[in-house]
Amino acid sequence: MKLLVRNLARQTTEIEMRKLFEEFGEVGECTLVLDQETGQSKGFGFVYMPDLDQAKTARFALNGKEIDNSKIKVKVAS
Repeated sequence: MKLLVRNLARQTTEIEMRKLFEEFGEVGECTLVLDQETGQSKGFGFVYMPDLDQAKTARFALNGKEIDNSKIKVKVAS
């Protein structure tokens, strides 16, 4: 299941985002979206978790959680 992670703090790294989701299972892919000009985070990214149950658990556990002083939003990517 591919998840969209929004409202990330600008200082949150891709490694930190991956570790957050790995607490709930295997992460197949993790991508933090960066601004092409500045290289800075745009505040959102995508996480792919191959196991559906693990992805659902991570989604419900992390949606609304405060990370780096920012409440993240996690939903299924369309």
